[in-house]
Amino acid sequence: MKVCPMPFGGTLSRAAFSSIALLFALSATAADPLPRVDPAKAGFSSAGLQRIDRFYADEIARDRIPGAVVAIAREGKLVYYKSHGYQDKAAGSAMKNDAIFNLASMTKVLSVVTALTLYEEGKLPLKSTLATYYPQFANIQVGVIDAGGAVKTEAAKQPIFVQDLMRHTTGMTYGGRGGSAIHKLWPASSAAAAFAMNGPEFLETAAKTPLLFQPGTQWDYGFSIDVLGLVVEKVTGKSLGEASAERVWSKLGMRDTTFRLPADKRGRLAQPLPLDPISGKPQEIGIYKQQPKFDCAGSCAFSTAADYIRFGQMLVNGGVLDGVRILSPKTVRLMTSDHLGKNIKNFVAGTEAGRDGYGFGLGVAVRTEPGVAATNGSVGDYTWNGANGTIFWADPKEQLVVVVMSVGPGEIRKYYREQLAALVYGAMVR
Repeated sequence: MKVCPMPFGGTLSRAAFSSIALLFALSATAADPLPRVDPAKAGFSSAGLQRIDRFYADEIARDRIPGAVVAIAREGKLVYYKSHGYQDKAAGSAMKNDAIFNLASMTKVLSVVTALTLYEEGKLPLKSTLATYYPQFANIQVGVIDAGGAVKTEAAKQPIFVQDLMRHTTGMTYGGRGGSAIHKLWPASSAAAAFAMNGPEFLETAAKTPLLFQPGTQWDYGFSIDVLGLVVEKVTGKSLGEASAERVWSKLGMRDTTFRLPADKRGRLAQPLPLDPISGKPQEIGIYKQQPKFDCAGSCAFSTAADYIRFGQMLVNGGVLDGVRILSPKTVRLMTSDHLGKNIKNFVAGTEAGRDGYGFGLGVAVRTEPGVAATNGSVGDYTWNGANGTIFWADPKEQLVVVVMSVGPGEIRKYYREQLAALVYGAMVR
């Protein structure tokens, strides 16, 4: 048998040498969530991608954000995967690709996919009522503000369906998103509710609080998917984190995605700047310091760019990644089709200026027409972002997935969605 010399003395068989060489090759790429490709072969200009580098260098130098991790995949392969700036500027620690971020509302997309695995098993029909799982929602009331500004109530004309939970048409609003007397009755946000109440307490509160509008009549951002997560818990008999890990995250190799960040990973948390760059006021991320009392499906998960781009690639692939199927192609198409139609009032653009021309599917905003939006893309692209600065979109027409993990919890986060789309699509040459 032929042998190869070993650097520390002795010999190694050619077969063993080949095996170790393969191991080292795999180890060298283990940090990459998807296979890499020459950008030119994927239709990207290297000069165009360098504009992303310059954009972040400028934003970071101006103290607008501390740093970011950007992952771009096309046709299932990584075109761009880089970290920029600082993971913790105060400590002087550089951003790394494996930095961990609170997803905020990008948690919602993960939660809906977990629920859809139950839908495919016939355990969670879209037209089943919320009261089927939690009877306290059988007699829900809708708020009506009288001439004096007081809140009166009237009975709901139809029940809340699971489909309403997934598409934000329940009337369960975020208190922090409006100033009406009805808004003031609701907790400000998903995290705020989860800090104050456990799951059963939150459900009791939601069932007794007047809805902002009649179910199924308009789109409004709020607690719908938090309630969906608790429905998942009822159906599976497990916490949302356990159900999600079992049904989705572990199958996709999403090793750092969790609702309960362990102590040994907290040093990888990306930290915000101490002051909001727009208002100049102190800023922080509450979930870094306070543990939620339940796995809030609307806001409370943590993840990395690597994990989330694998999740997004699974969706663009029609529900499968690396031979492991999470959803069927038809279910992914159902999820990423508009579910508002002509009869439901569409206020999706009210969340961010770049969402003009979007409807809403199950957990994601879906572009329904060309133009209109200031944000570049294609009809059929779908997206959702996080209030702490994270961004996700997928463009099936271009076989494109983009994930940006950053920490900018103020209004500045809305600026980056349009700019990143301009930079990414501007770097494409086919």
